[in-house]
Amino acid sequence: MTSPAEPGPARAAVVGTGLIGGSISLALRARGWHVTGRDADPARAARALELGALDAVGDDPEAAITFVATPVSAIVEEARRALAAGHVVTDVGSVKSPVVAGVDHARFVGGHPMAGSEQEGVDGASPDLFEGATWVLTPRLDTDPAAYTAVRSVVGALGAEVLALPPERHDDLVATVSHVPHLAAAALMVQAAEGAEENAALLRLAAGGFRDMTRIAAGAPGIWPDICAENREAIVKALDELVTALSTVRDLVVLGDRPGLLSVLERARQARANLPVRGDRPAALAEVRVPVPDRPGVLAEVTTLLGELAVNIFDIEIAHSSEGASGVLVIVVDADALGTVRGALYARGYRVAARRLEP
Repeated sequence: MTSPAEPGPARAAVVGTGLIGGSISLALRARGWHVTGRDADPARAARALELGALDAVGDDPEAAITFVATPVSAIVEEARRALAAGHVVTDVGSVKSPVVAGVDHARFVGGHPMAGSEQEGVDGASPDLFEGATWVLTPRLDTDPAAYTAVRSVVGALGAEVLALPPERHDDLVATVSHVPHLAAAALMVQAAEGAEENAALLRLAAGGFRDMTRIAAGAPGIWPDICAENREAIVKALDELVTALSTVRDLVVLGDRPGLLSVLERARQARANLPVRGDRPAALAEVRVPVPDRPGVLAEVTTLLGELAVNIFDIEIAHSSEGASGVLVIVVDADALGTVRGALYARGYRVAARRLEP
């Protein structure tokens, strides 16, 4: 038994014990956390306990942080419940604007891990699911800096790279890179399946390219009606853009426009080759100190600004002044990005002091 003089393990709660919630639980437990969880379906929570994803089923009043990993339609209610218990709360929903607006609390930090699997439920969960994944956080002007840094620290410890974006910006971008690709893969798969009803050989011809393109259509369908309802405007806009792009390619094929078609294909190949990949930790890091007024919104402004500039923040801290209404925001970034960081912050009216850190 832990004595009063010996602090016990860090404690977390997870609401929703499916693939993502189960993976968070496994990753936390692998790092020494005590994890309590529950699910709308008691059998799923019991299975998570059986598989070792949880230490206990239920709520934990001592949890330092709660992850809400439910379908999007249930996040607001569950987040409010956890906040009422005094927890720092984050979620994993792939739509952020309505969730963040609906929770409206300084200790809530919207989140979305860009990770997944064709596997379903906690049986498909993995403690390594977030290694190298981008995990978006969406702080608001009134987000508590201590809550944000706590969530960021935990998420980073799971192996993810943290990117801060405004909620609306997140939803626009994710519609293009996640929501529409899933719908497009589903549409293509349905088209092929209907064709196979008339030609039994069709799906037997499905080679690597077709399988790669439609792989995500194998994901759990149950979450998608909520996503499409909550992010309807951005998804429709991105679908319209895809329809326009397909129409352009169709016209090139109809006209037999070889140069035009080659131009599109070459541009696509170059863009695909330039997709960012997770790199190793930079050889040189720099500490950037930014004097900031002690007012709401500073943390969100700086972190989302650097997120839009694709500058990774490897560590972050707010040092509050013992006198006056000011403090210092301390961030650690790739030393090679110092010029970008300085220029962006100067343009916003911040004074910056920086130093390279010894390896």
